[in-house]
Amino acid sequence: MAELANSTYLDFTSTGTLPASVTNVADAYQLTGVGPATTGLVVGIILERANDPATLLSSDWGTRQATLAQMEADGTLWSTFGADAATFASVQSTLQGMGLTIVGDASGANGYVTSAESRTIWVELDPTDFATLFGTTLMVGQSANLGQVLYWDGNLNLPDSISGSLAGLWPDFPINAATANLTDATVTLPQGAQGQGNSSGDITQLFPQDIAAAYNFPLSGTSVETGTLGIIEPYVGDAVTDIATYGTFEERVNAYLQTAGVNATADFYVSNRENQYYEGDAAGERSLDVAVVSTVVPNSRFGLYVGSSGTVYTAYQTAIWDTANNPGVLSSSWSDGHAFSADSPFAVAYRELFVDAALRGVSVFNDAYDGGSGNETETGLTNLFAASMSAYTMVVGGTSLSTVASADVDVTLSDVIASAQAGNLGTIWQLVRGGLTQWSSSLSDQSVFIETAWNQYILDGTALSPSYVENAATSGGVDTTQPTPGYQSDYGLTPTTVNPGGGTGRGAPDVAANAGGNMEYTVPDENMRNTVGSGGTSAATPLWASLATQINAVFQDQGLPTLGYSNDLYYIASAIAPASFNDITMGNNISSYISGTDYQVEKDGTVFSISATGYGYEATEGYDLVSGLGTPNGVLLTRALSTIAHSQLYYDLAPVLENDAGIWGADGTQNLIFQSSFSSAESWMVDFGDASMTLSGGASGTFAWTAALAQQSLQSGFSADLVTMFDGYAQGQVYQTTVNAGTDLSITVGGAATGAYQSALTADYGFMDFVTASGASVEVARSVATATTASGLDDMDVVVRLRQNGVNDVSVLFYQVDDYAGTINGLNPGDAGYAAAAAARGYETSEGSSLSGDGYGAYKEGRILDVDAGDLIAMQLTSNGNTFWAFSQANEQVNGQGVAHLWSYGLNTWGWEDLHGGGDRDYNDLIVQLDFTSASGSGWLL
Repeated sequence: MAELANSTYLDFTSTGTLPASVTNVADAYQLTGVGPATTGLVVGIILERANDPATLLSSDWGTRQATLAQMEADGTLWSTFGADAATFASVQSTLQGMGLTIVGDASGANGYVTSAESRTIWVELDPTDFATLFGTTLMVGQSANLGQVLYWDGNLNLPDSISGSLAGLWPDFPINAATANLTDATVTLPQGAQGQGNSSGDITQLFPQDIAAAYNFPLSGTSVETGTLGIIEPYVGDAVTDIATYGTFEERVNAYLQTAGVNATADFYVSNRENQYYEGDAAGERSLDVAVVSTVVPNSRFGLYVGSSGTVYTAYQTAIWDTANNPGVLSSSWSDGHAFSADSPFAVAYRELFVDAALRGVSVFNDAYDGGSGNETETGLTNLFAASMSAYTMVVGGTSLSTVASADVDVTLSDVIASAQAGNLGTIWQLVRGGLTQWSSSLSDQSVFIETAWNQYILDGTALSPSYVENAATSGGVDTTQPTPGYQSDYGLTPTTVNPGGGTGRGAPDVAANAGGNMEYTVPDENMRNTVGSGGTSAATPLWASLATQINAVFQDQGLPTLGYSNDLYYIASAIAPASFNDITMGNNISSYISGTDYQVEKDGTVFSISATGYGYEATEGYDLVSGLGTPNGVLLTRALSTIAHSQLYYDLAPVLENDAGIWGADGTQNLIFQSSFSSAESWMVDFGDASMTLSGGASGTFAWTAALAQQSLQSGFSADLVTMFDGYAQGQVYQTTVNAGTDLSITVGGAATGAYQSALTADYGFMDFVTASGASVEVARSVATATTASGLDDMDVVVRLRQNGVNDVSVLFYQVDDYAGTINGLNPGDAGYAAAAAARGYETSEGSSLSGDGYGAYKEGRILDVDAGDLIAMQLTSNGNTFWAFSQANEQVNGQGVAHLWSYGLNTWGWEDLHGGGDRDYNDLIVQLDFTSASGSGWLL
């Protein structure tokens, strides 16, 4: 037999939650009555893949989806990435030859999937079988907290004929990690609320579809049919009690939908119903999940996956391998609480489970959990449930939404309310970036006003209630058992724990949504009878899964594949279309603790004392380990994802700059805008290889527009008052020039070198940021748009969104150019005859030859007609009789330089300065956005 490295019981359950000196299981769990077990268990033997899919899964989404679709069509997907058929048969034969009972089949019978495709063989082992297979004794002991604990001492072994083919193991029984204090450093907590925005005396309760509408879900209020959504519901399934009195589960769901005002009837199925049983906590979780998906996507079929009722693992596996119902999206608010070691066969088993989901084209949304940074794990450090943190799943954190009414009676928000009412622009600016769209007379008591991190912990004297041992705050942090995923590295992240000694890894969550605090979800109780207020990341997760189900419907309507594994798309969307997410910048999830004497807490009726250690994370601008990328603006996110998906599937986009051995350069001749964003005046230099340009850049205005604000303003419901409130704040310096093909390029600010930030995500979409260590930024952007029309089709209408923030009469001409330098038939911008050539190349619009602004602060939509795939589109602005081009060399000159009138605001979005000579340089007098995909299909994104 061969010994399996890192296969001890504590490798399975308790890595990182105990001192390294603790290696004895009985000591770790304080077991009594230890002896040989008399009951057995079921173990999954997970085999190696015939081939490693890492290269395919690390390719861009378009390549992945196209390749997986082709492999599925020609029948090679699982012969390539499942187990080798001969190896699977050999191992199965060996196990049967040992007299072991194999359970389950490819359909997931009894809650176990046994198949070559899943690479899994489940075996039922009594204690004698366990010793035969693993060469060690199965033991049992009693824990005061956990009851009976099955375990083994030392590493496991396997016969040589099996061990060489093994990838992972999964024992199918639930167990929590053993814990001990890992630090003695404590802190004194402030009195009162431990987080902002969770302490209202007027908590808002809304049905889930109304919370989805607050996040601008793309299909809210429609009757659009959406795809199948699977929900992980181990143990409980659709179990209810008192059926004779109160009706079936189906009848109770339908009664809830009627109460919620949703015109639909439940369409659902249950997988492995024979394994389910009614249990209150599990049933409450089930009721919450069902309420969210049934109201947010009422025209979806949903499935409840019970699995074996041993661990969450089997519920996942039966859902992922359900080839009969094929759910496109999975939502799980459940976690196997094992803290397995990174190099253990148990970690491999769980990680590879979600690789299977990625290969099957399933989008998986997992909850971050509800225990704050400490994750209700008594070590004193930050913790996560590593099993749920796969890089192939979207991890969802929690926030607290506050209406004006609830914020007004929340003492932690009183300063924010007062500041906003006093017209403090800094406060309003922060609120807008957090999702505020209405102001002044449009504001009502039930308007969403502010969103903060979900953290309901409150200290009153020495009593924490709710406390660190209860579900009362979003978890989040760094899973150091795996490397940082490529999409996070490309985003510019190196997630690092705050624990002593640090450590990097996979940052969580990826995204967030309302979980509780000042707003709760109105859902059925655990027995699906009466409505109650509920929440947690367990609500935020099915909300996000429902959004993904809506996005899948939009994608299919536009001729796209469904999302599948698509984490990278969300990070690209955040980089190029930041208004896709509301940025959560207030609050924290700090909740780490040890056994101690400082604070009294209660759990399950028992009162005991703890001490706080203060390790955790703050919500900040941009990505953070509390709210991830932020909460969704559903329509804007779906538009961005649609654009990215069509671009990756149908276009070979030319990046604005390319990197060759660490040197950035222009692959083709193009007109580029260099726009600086500095907090204080700096000199900066652009080095073009043989030449350079030195500039003296002033500081950007305090409220100079950002890409996020420009894109947010392009919503019809965005208040004109918010637009005009931030008028007249100058951008930094703009330098515009044509760069010849083959020219090397580098940028320094104040003599400091810059690094390309998020270039792997943004370069294909026409811009890149070069940033110093201190945060000074110079963006390099194209002044020409590439028409990435839906499905690469010609003769398409293009949506144009306009938001005017200038007082002049303005209109825009759109015309086709030959290249990114803006030439037409050999004429350069500014050449004699160029204006006539541009007019001759002008597109017809929904208003004629041009589109006009609708006045100061106003929003407007129009169309460019008959655009072909790959067209290069430039613009000309007319303002009070003056004509300005997207190319500075064609404009008036100041101090011998052509004046740049254009500023890039991310994905196909630009802002114009409409005054001769450069005006106030705020570049928001007219914001223009070209949307090449939303008019396709049924036009649900218009």
